[in-house]
Amino acid sequence: MPNMSVNGMTIDDTFAEAFGMRATAIVITAPSRKWARQAAITMTGFATSVIGCGCEAAIEIDLPPSATPDGRPGCRVMIFAMGTDELQKQLLNRVGQCVLTSPGSACFAGLQGSAELKLGSALRYFGDGWQISKKIGDRHFWRIPVMDGEFLCEATTGLTKEAVGGGNFFVMAQNSANALAAAEAAVAAIGMVPGA
Repeated sequence: MPNMSVNGMTIDDTFAEAFGMRATAIVITAPSRKWARQAAITMTGFATSVIGCGCEAAIEIDLPPSATPDGRPGCRVMIFAMGTDELQKQLLNRVGQCVLTSPGSACFAGLQGSAELKLGSALRYFGDGWQISKKIGDRHFWRIPVMDGEFLCEATTGLTKEAVGGGNFFVMAQNSANALAAAEAAVAAIGMVPGA
């Protein structure tokens, strides 16, 4: 592919890292957009690289109430790891410590995959025997009592073994202020693309 030019800026078609990985996604909902995002931001913290962090994770998209299973504001979060066991560990640790503990939150499967990862079926033990199994149609949920009410969590979420993660994005500029301004503008533009 030849080089591109956008607004007078040349974009080189060159090297980029990409790795075959395992991935899953979840949908986090809460009473407000602010609390849904807070749970998602907390859960995806320290997930910039599988090297040293165990996983790569990010908020894929903010979801309106009309697009979530419980009709509340939400976020879809993607999580990537090099292997299934590490992905399972990271998923449970992050949902258990960052989403279950967030006021009024709930967690749903965000991916249909070739296999499943435990979600509520493992986190239910936080209920100390008071958790309740609930089937709605062909979906299985766990109602886990917490200090502010209950944490509703789908039993499993999908796993794909055909994900691609990693990558890099280079911004070349005359100085750091210009590089930061360009990076911020790029993030804002990417944020406007559905599913990016």
